[in-house]
Amino acid sequence: MGSEGAAGRRTRTQRAELALKTLIVDLEPRERLRRILEQALSFTGATLAAVYAPHAGGDGLRLVETVGVPRALYGLRDVYPLPASGPAARVHTAGQPLWLTPEDLDRCAEAGRLPPEPDFSLGVLPLSDGGCLAAVSDKPGGFDTEDRECLRLVAEALAGPTPASAGPGPLTGSSFSLAVDSGRVEVDDEVLDLFGIARDAFDGRVETLLSRTVPEDVPALMSVVEPDRLSVGDRELEFRILQPSGEPKWLRLRGRLVPAAEGRPARLVGTVAEASKLRPAVSDVTRIQRLAAALATAGTVRDVGTAVVAALRAPLRADRVALAELESDRLVVTVLDPPEPEAWPEVWRTEWRTEWPDAPVRAMPTLAAALREGRPAVWPAGTDLEPALAEVGPGGLAVLPLPAGSGTAGACLVGWDSPHDFTFDERALLTAVAGLAGQALVRAHAFDAEHELIGMLQRALLPRRLPRLPGAVAVARYLPTTAGLELGGDWYDVIPLPDNHAALVIGDVQGHNAGAATLMGQMRTALRAYAAEGHPPDVVVAHANRLLVEMESDLFATCCYVDIDMEEGTAWCVRAGHIPPALRHPDGRTEIIEAEGGPPLGVVDQADFPMTPLRLQPGAVIALTTDGLVENAETSLDDGLARLAGELSAADPGHLGLVADVLLADANRRDDVALLLVRYDGMAVRPLRETWTVWRLPEAVRHARRFTRRSLRAWGVAQKDIDTVLLVVSELVTNALVHTGGQVRLDLTLLNHRLRVAVADSSPRSPIKPTNIGWEATGGRGILLVEAMSAAWGTLPVSGGKQVWADLHLENPPTQART
Repeated sequence: MGSEGAAGRRTRTQRAELALKTLIVDLEPRERLRRILEQALSFTGATLAAVYAPHAGGDGLRLVETVGVPRALYGLRDVYPLPASGPAARVHTAGQPLWLTPEDLDRCAEAGRLPPEPDFSLGVLPLSDGGCLAAVSDKPGGFDTEDRECLRLVAEALAGPTPASAGPGPLTGSSFSLAVDSGRVEVDDEVLDLFGIARDAFDGRVETLLSRTVPEDVPALMSVVEPDRLSVGDRELEFRILQPSGEPKWLRLRGRLVPAAEGRPARLVGTVAEASKLRPAVSDVTRIQRLAAALATAGTVRDVGTAVVAALRAPLRADRVALAELESDRLVVTVLDPPEPEAWPEVWRTEWRTEWPDAPVRAMPTLAAALREGRPAVWPAGTDLEPALAEVGPGGLAVLPLPAGSGTAGACLVGWDSPHDFTFDERALLTAVAGLAGQALVRAHAFDAEHELIGMLQRALLPRRLPRLPGAVAVARYLPTTAGLELGGDWYDVIPLPDNHAALVIGDVQGHNAGAATLMGQMRTALRAYAAEGHPPDVVVAHANRLLVEMESDLFATCCYVDIDMEEGTAWCVRAGHIPPALRHPDGRTEIIEAEGGPPLGVVDQADFPMTPLRLQPGAVIALTTDGLVENAETSLDDGLARLAGELSAADPGHLGLVADVLLADANRRDDVALLLVRYDGMAVRPLRETWTVWRLPEAVRHARRFTRRSLRAWGVAQKDIDTVLLVVSELVTNALVHTGGQVRLDLTLLNHRLRVAVADSSPRSPIKPTNIGWEATGGRGILLVEAMSAAWGTLPVSGGKQVWADLHLENPPTQART
């Protein structure tokens, strides 16, 4: 499984590029330089990496920084004169990389400074600002193609001001050589000065140096120098020693195990440097205080994870951090850093769902045991772990159970790619973070559950789905506020209307509470009902305003209502205290509609709501939104509308869902946001329409039949279908004349194979279909006949009355021209 996971991850070059891009940019320059060089060791297997920069006088290249095995083992100098024929000088002058095998090194001009029969390879790459990057590899075959590409990326990352004037920095340190079998150590005078030991008082035993170490740091230091804990590879550790004054001093040890050779034991060689000035200015106590403050304001599980990652990954120089909630026997991961799936083992990706994975704890027995014990656990590089954990931290892994009361809320995993040794301070930091994060995770989980309940109630008051519109496409989004657990009053709606019309509605009720949400539902229902009655847009909004005034609510609402005629490409816009819509034309030009508006709903009883005409071309997009998207404490309404117009103009209207996501990317989550986008495409086939006013005359039905026959023949309808239609027209017109008073209107609409016959009258009472008719009855059969002859029939409310309609499917429909 481990090989499969490694194969599924990014290539080494891609990982190196990502690691170099994500280096902390606000580090002190020398620390950043060292971090970049460490990536060269991590991703190429090099044993040494060094940077040389031109000397201030221009007469040589001076060593600026080095990491890895002491350079003296490979014959690298501190200064290379210019001009010269050595590799560093040649690369600096020619600007081309140089790759030298052991055979090449044996023949080069610098061979006199190299060990006899060198068994390592050397790569030297030019830097854009002058100087070069030198790297040493003791792998058979030297640097392969991917190694060279990684080193090229490192050289690019080194571009920029280099602290060359400082000369070899304090990280070069003083050297030592420890024989691991005997514990005898050879050190220079600088190492003894760091430990405060005189040369004549040093007996050559490593125990003498260890005796100066702070007791709490001895186990970590022993894990580096004990023979049974050593493995081939680099070692780095910070530890404290006690000075004669009693004050501790931080030292940093860097070393590498040199395997035993003929006649020589295995040796740990490296450097020791003072690290007090290199340690971060922020203490661990300060980090814990900052984390506690961040967790106190973390409202969601995601916020908790972000705070934990900030507290651990950069300070510990970790390569991966995962935060997960424990749900039954599953580990539901809520935060991964880095977030790319390829950076994590295969088992973490087997059930990758939407944004985060869901990993079974039973697949990782070591993790399950750590969670049962409830104490932070660390494993150094080389520990035999299951692949699911080993690949999270091949250089070291820390598992932090997150306590919550008497149980465990989840776990935090911290992993390193390069070998990492855990200091006492790091262990204390991990333990403190685990305790704080566990309690915060419980609070955030409860907040998320309540917030999801609020969001579910809010969405229940909004349309579950938008209707399909003839000649248009609609997309809507709603984002509840994250500022609290209160219901909002933003809403949207799309209302299909007769005669291929559609009403677009966006609104906002004052306040964020249950009352605002309730009023929002009432206003949405009222507008839908008034629109379905067939009122024009200004009357629909006026009726809703009067209803809200009569409800005697302390709240008011704003609203924008747009009625679109899909056949003609025209629209009427009415505003009631709401922000105007944005209209994107097919050529990308976007304008904010200057529509005259009326007052908010519920403020003035008798208010005028003017209508503004709009002309739509196929491909135009109308955007209706609430103020949460365009206005906040930092952005004025005018600036927000200008931003909305700019983003809408730059978007691709062919993908409305993506357009909505782009517009909401920077939405103000301190307020609810509703967004409605409609793209007008125009109808491919426009229906044929004719209207006849039926006068109350003895020959009214015959006149209606004659009008119908003449219209259908003009449209090219077959005679067989005309006979059926005439029968339905006779029954509906007769019904309206007999049972209602006032004006009667007959409408005929033909679209493809569907013909609609609609008769409108002034009575709101719908026709009643009889349940049974006796043989002696003289009426009541008309509506049964209409039902038998039609594919569907029904009634619609219209202003002051109703419309009875019947749809008939024509067997031989005429051909209609496409628009």
